[in-house]
Amino acid sequence: MNQFLLQLAETMDYVVVLMPSLIEGAWVTIKLFAFTLILALPLGLPFALGSNSKIAPLRWISKVYIWIFRGTPLMLQLFFFYFYIPMATDLRLDAFTTAVITFVLNYAAYLAEIYRGGIESIDKGQYEAAQSLGLDKRQTMFGIILPQTVKRVLPAVSNEAITLMKDTALVSVISVGELLKASRGAVNRDVNVTALVIAALIYLFFTFTLTMLSSYLEKRHSKYEGKEMSVKNTPRRGDRWNPLFWI
Repeated sequence: MNQFLLQLAETMDYVVVLMPSLIEGAWVTIKLFAFTLILALPLGLPFALGSNSKIAPLRWISKVYIWIFRGTPLMLQLFFFYFYIPMATDLRLDAFTTAVITFVLNYAAYLAEIYRGGIESIDKGQYEAAQSLGLDKRQTMFGIILPQTVKRVLPAVSNEAITLMKDTALVSVISVGELLKASRGAVNRDVNVTALVIAALIYLFFTFTLTMLSSYLEKRHSKYEGKEMSVKNTPRRGDRWNPLFWI
């Protein structure tokens, strides 16, 4: 028993020594996640709209962009922007900036497809109703179609956010000092896997938080949608003279 307590105390002391570097790595992970999400969420919309555009060059540019970034591995894209672009253009960026640019372009392509699917899922009658009200295409898209699309794509976007949190570990291949690189450095230095266990727990905490947040947002939108339906289905005063009211 005393030996177990002694080993536990030594492990806790070692964890205390590890935490500063792991927290620093986790902060880099959070920054990469936040920058990617903030920039990729709006960037995906123009490409989603471009994919459905009647202007052929715009449509093909959007489709080719989505095809390239969805069809090649994210790690290969990191290598391309970190090694090939500087050699070809003599434009050199630091590893973190390169990672942000690569992740934004990659995730914007995936989000564009999610948005496109959500827009196409809206009933065509919505467009006809908007046209009958005298709304132009821009007013129809941004005032009627996109608000409904947000509700439909929210689960898929939430899943992409969770995947993004885990994909941030890939940037260790271009020497970005994120959480996984910090933990691997500790393992190689001390020949002790405790750092990897702590890193796994930190990733689990991040993904659990994102899962809870996405569940909250989905329930909130479902609640509001339910309220809208109940208001629409509430009989008005004049409806009592309708025979169907009493059925």
